[in-house]
Amino acid sequence: MPRTRCFLDLPRQLHKSCLFWAPFTRGFAESSDGGWFRSLFVHKVDSRKDAHSNLLSKKETSSLYKIQFHNVKPDCLDVYNSLSAEVQNQLHHDRSYPCEVVGSWNTWYGEQDQAVHLWKYSGGYPALTECLEKLNHNKEYMQFRRERSKMLTSRRNQLLLEFSFWNDPTPRTGPNIYELRSYNLKPGTMIEWGNHWARAIRNRQENDEAVGGFFTQIGDLYMVHHLWAYKDLQTRDETRKAAWLKEGWGAVVYYTVPLIRSMDSRIMIPMKFSPLQ
Repeated sequence: MPRTRCFLDLPRQLHKSCLFWAPFTRGFAESSDGGWFRSLFVHKVDSRKDAHSNLLSKKETSSLYKIQFHNVKPDCLDVYNSLSAEVQNQLHHDRSYPCEVVGSWNTWYGEQDQAVHLWKYSGGYPALTECLEKLNHNKEYMQFRRERSKMLTSRRNQLLLEFSFWNDPTPRTGPNIYELRSYNLKPGTMIEWGNHWARAIRNRQENDEAVGGFFTQIGDLYMVHHLWAYKDLQTRDETRKAAWLKEGWGAVVYYTVPLIRSMDSRIMIPMKFSPLQ
């Protein structure tokens, strides 16, 4: 009968590496809820017979969001901002269109000469379809699109749903800077991400910095966007450092980092007409 391998059968070099990591694992066990060993068995997500979007999004509303990324020719940025302000203000206040501008920004740190627009469609996909059909028959808007195309080097968009545990993004006064943190998750990890952040978001509410949290439905899939507001970069730095002093925040970072394939951060300045200032 073959002998079962045990820890003592491992090579001596591996023994040494285990001893090297032992203080780290003991320290984490002492400082986290349940310890390192329990992390191997907790936070398992039960199998569900439903789409991720139905489990994570707000069911009491049927709003759909669209985020646009426009890369603008550097010498056209001022003209682009003025033209966008005029057209988007008209759409925002025209009640015959079931859409509204949530916020519009220029990227300050991150991808340069870029505009970011966040739209809300009250009524979900039917509202989006209605808007598109009306805009395709709106001669002024089609002229705007032709003029806009001359100013852009590239553009892309995504359709988003809102996480159920985040605040609704509502207009706010400024001045503020905004950070859009975008995470590309490993496929199949969206619910696990949501489980952790549903507990973590309470640690980021004291300074009213949490603006909105979204995940993609169409476009780059398994993308998450967290939108934050700060008075300035110094306030951002102090707020983020303070989060590490709150119970449970370190564990959230520990469990969610392995779910990420890549991440990106933009610091953005609101355009003059943006409801989020």
